Amino acid sequence: MAIRDYDRLFIGGDWVAPEGTDTIGVVSPVTEEVIARVPDGTEADIDKAVAAARQAFDKGPWPRMTPVERAEIVRTAAAQVAAEMGDMAEIITREMGSPITFSGMGQVLAPTMIFNYYADLAGTYAFDEVRTGVLNPQVLVTKEPVGVVGAIAPWNVPLFIAAAKLAPSLVAGCTVVYKPAPETPLDAFRLAEIFEQAGLPKGVLSVVPAGREVSEHLVTHPGVDKISFTGSGVGGKRIGGLCGERLKRCTLELGGKSAAIILDDADLSTTIPTLLPNSIMNNGQACIAQTRILAPRSRYDEVVDAVVAGVSAMKVGDPMDPATEVGPVVAERQRARIEGYLESGREEGATVALGGGRPSGSDFAKGWFVEPTVFSDVDNKMKIAQEEIFGPVLVVIPYDGDDAAVDVANDSNYGLCGSVWTADNDRGLGVARRVRTGTYMLNAPVPIDFSTPFGGFKESGVGREFGPEGLESFLEMKSIALPAGYTPTT
Repeated sequence: MAIRDYDRLFIGGDWVAPEGTDTIGVVSPVTEEVIARVPDGTEADIDKAVAAARQAFDKGPWPRMTPVERAEIVRTAAAQVAAEMGDMAEIITREMGSPITFSGMGQVLAPTMIFNYYADLAGTYAFDEVRTGVLNPQVLVTKEPVGVVGAIAPWNVPLFIAAAKLAPSLVAGCTVVYKPAPETPLDAFRLAEIFEQAGLPKGVLSVVPAGREVSEHLVTHPGVDKISFTGSGVGGKRIGGLCGERLKRCTLELGGKSAAIILDDADLSTTIPTLLPNSIMNNGQACIAQTRILAPRSRYDEVVDAVVAGVSAMKVGDPMDPATEVGPVVAERQRARIEGYLESGREEGATVALGGGRPSGSDFAKGWFVEPTVFSDVDNKMKIAQEEIFGPVLVVIPYDGDDAAVDVANDSNYGLCGSVWTADNDRGLGVARRVRTGTYMLNAPVPIDFSTPFGGFKESGVGREFGPEGLESFLEMKSIALPAGYTPTT
């Protein structure tokens, strides 16, 4: 797949010259070299994109088409993404370092599943419902698109997040200004081309990569009705505050520090191989990563040894190699941040059971690689146990009894994901019900299901994505009192 430059922005369905002259260099995490350039969006570009989205929503055909008609365009786009799966996976791997095997499944196949789920839901979801009223004979409850959406995505799973926001918002009838992260604009531009070819009407979608200041302009723009943001807690708090000041709708999917509770009856020979892909997925750069591993004190050394053995067997290297399980992190600043946590762990008294630095050898002379690291002798109050590291770093924390395990799992500012591993499913479900987190696994290999709501408690966010709830987050409800005996036909 040839990686190419873009000299124009996708605004209102057309490829137009940017208002500014600055460009964003897309840097390979492997070679540390610029592999492509795209325009760096400005506030003026955002103004043009919002104006196009506003016109398309207020006057255009998109919100007035049936949900099934909109869904067919979404389905057509999904089919083309699937047809280009290998190429799209390569683009994302070269942008941000995700192992190519993970890119194929998690970065590209999963987004097509999201698009198709919402395309299917369009045909069955009740956008209108007539209810028997208390004060009125009957009331029509209708669900209408929220309006113009500003969608802001991070760099770690860029196409996945794009699908999570675009699929439900487009099926709902919204128009969207999509701002991808500066690190990963290439897959977003290719997705824009695909939607253009699929027949998306003019103005419905714009793609403007830009930095934080321009993102904030999108958030505060009076022409935007809702913000859907995925990213850091710091960014989420800022965006939530700005939206709150304006009474603007917002969905915030933020960070996590998820705890995997291994109960004392768990079979480690099956638990660890199922758990670790959920702990170090995408080079540890996943908000749902199970990075706190809680082990019963009676089996603590056994668990540490099993985790170390499993992690040490993971191949670190070139993310384009299908055998690679851990590639580089996205940027030099990210590696420096992770290394700060490695030093903090040592200073606070944790033991480095595996890794703890940069991999050695000529293959790693360039690239932002970090050794997959396991800390043992970790207290849950330590910084490495409380803060989201966003890298291939695991901590193993001892506990005494199920109640203590739940207490440790809940002793966090986050509540996004988690898991419990046990030979007794009833016991495990009892634990799962007590952990305050939005998504959970009971002896299960996959943390997210696109038919069910995904989101977090506490500082992990506000609102839900996926499932019918994800569609409803882009809908406004209206109640229309009807006269007795009247049956609406439209």
